[in-house]
Amino acid sequence: FKNLDLSDNEKEIAKRLLTEITHRLQFLLDVGLGYLTLNRASNTLSGGESQRINLTTSLGSSLVGSLYILDEPSIGLHSRDTDRLIHVLRELQQLHNTVIVVEHDEEIMRAADHLIDVGPEAGSEGGEIVFEGSLDDVEKMKGKETLSHTVRFLNGTERIATPSSRRQWNLAIEVKGARMNNLRGIDVKIPLNVLTVVTGVSGSGKSSLIKGILYCRKDKNKHCHNKNNS
Repeated sequence: FKNLDLSDNEKEIAKRLLTEITHRLQFLLDVGLGYLTLNRASNTLSGGESQRINLTTSLGSSLVGSLYILDEPSIGLHSRDTDRLIHVLRELQQLHNTVIVVEHDEEIMRAADHLIDVGPEAGSEGGEIVFEGSLDDVEKMKGKETLSHTVRFLNGTERIATPSSRRQWNLAIEVKGARMNNLRGIDVKIPLNVLTVVTGVSGSGKSSLIKGILYCRKDKNKHCHNKNNS
């Protein structure tokens, strides 16, 4: 779009349209979606991709003085993409908007200007404001008694230790030549009788591999893949 060969008359006619299109495309690049093709069907996008497209739509509207409320926008995002998400949220805030995020992600919490922690536990044990303040206030609470689990983990008072050993496996389900959306003929072994995490950046093919190919119930998943290609 930046290199379209147009006549002077065409440039004048398309000036406003090209400005909007190039701005939207730049926002998509800024949040790491430059690999998507414009003819990609929206129902094949991952959750993380859809979240970021919605955010860029909001950013592209250039609203000011607005209140944005986002409920866990990091869902479906790989940690590599969190910085890009924070950058988009900051751009919304710098346009003189108010941005409120309901979130569990540590990086997003650390990027916030103000933290409000509700707790201290879930269900009937929750419902109270157990902490409110900045990240500097979180650090000042280190070693002090507080009902906030969030504060204790953020300032290092509490930690979850890494297991010293992992369960071994010898049986596995093997998938060969998997092709679906972004998957390009991959082979993979999935161990049995252990806890396996399938991870990767947003749009890398995690859901396609597991929900589209490995275990696909056509009554539950409209994206079930053709058995001839998996």
